[in-house]
Amino acid sequence: MAKFSVILPAAGKSSRFSNQIKKVFTELKGRAVWVRSAELFVNREDVIQTLVVIAEEDREWFREKFAPNLAFMNVEIVIGGHERFDSVRKALERVSPEADFVAVHDAARPVMTADWVDAVFKAAQKTGAAIPAVPVTSTLKKVGNDQRIQSTVSREHLWMAQTPQVAKREWLVEAYQKIGTLRPTDEAQLLEQAAFPVEIVEGSPLNLKITTNADLRLAEVCLDALPKPKIPRS
Repeated sequence: MAKFSVILPAAGKSSRFSNQIKKVFTELKGRAVWVRSAELFVNREDVIQTLVVIAEEDREWFREKFAPNLAFMNVEIVIGGHERFDSVRKALERVSPEADFVAVHDAARPVMTADWVDAVFKAAQKTGAAIPAVPVTSTLKKVGNDQRIQSTVSREHLWMAQTPQVAKREWLVEAYQKIGTLRPTDEAQLLEQAAFPVEIVEGSPLNLKITTNADLRLAEVCLDALPKPKIPRS
């Protein structure tokens, strides 16, 4: 069985989330957003390590606030950098050498199912790297600084990337070594630059990333809309 290490970036500033605490630390139906995200992985037999990346400014508060969760789930804390890719790179340095694959999942994406994670993990094992994504269905407009439409962009072959993004550990390490001046917004972009193939697994619109307060309210509805786990027949 392939072994996976999971990185949960949670060091962002949540600048578009108008609340007293950051989006990943706020409650979503009784449990913190990051906790719901971590729960997708910590109990999997193929996951040997889960790393949560937080900002230095949150270190002491986080340890105190979530002490029971940290003890129960056995997650490791990593102090992140200024941007997402800095945080993932720091976590990658702490990934166990026993891991065959590394999965990076936004801590702000708590609405998922085990089956969806399975699909991405299985695809990565077959091809080396895989991410979930959904095809673009809306009409796209290119808009200028004056807020006027400049052109309509074809949506053909366009997909919206999601997480978890999974790759062979050595591929991701090499991709980060070749980062250069690139400021990637996800791991797939780095893998593309390093000429590693990345497969798309069709995801779900329910797998939304919480960025605003409206997203948090939508996530509450999406949780209720998730497919129910299949009950094995006796």
